[in-house]
Amino acid sequence: MIEKIRFEIRCFMFLTKECDYAIRIVRSLAGREMRSVRSICQAENMPHPFAYKILKKLEHAQIVKSFRGSTGGYQLVKDPELLTMLEIVSAVDDHLYLNECLQEGYICDNNRNGTACCVHIELDRIQSMLLGALSEKPMIQLV
Repeated sequence: MIEKIRFEIRCFMFLTKECDYAIRIVRSLAGREMRSVRSICQAENMPHPFAYKILKKLEHAQIVKSFRGSTGGYQLVKDPELLTMLEIVSAVDDHLYLNECLQEGYICDNNRNGTACCVHIELDRIQSMLLGALSEKPMIQLV
């Protein structure tokens, strides 16, 4: 039974560590004050190089803003009352699919006569639930 559960878990794609860290970075900035990368990394227990990479993606998505210089750092520009985990995850990982067959344009060998197989239909239902759950709570509720 345990082996079956492990197999089923491996079949699904989990949120990446990068997504997890991105959510934690935004949570750290939810007070809207500017913080250094060092203080974010200490508060959220993450490596500096990884944090810089994620912060660049968050800045590109206009979720955070960077301030250069010796007193610089990062600040949240999106309202944490409106910002959701889905927005953050989408900013760092645009491939949030439970299975590759859910990607647009993917040609699945299991589809018959242009109709999706029952596994695809169920995964699509679960995918919709996941995306709904990620967009349900604003970040301010995770602070």
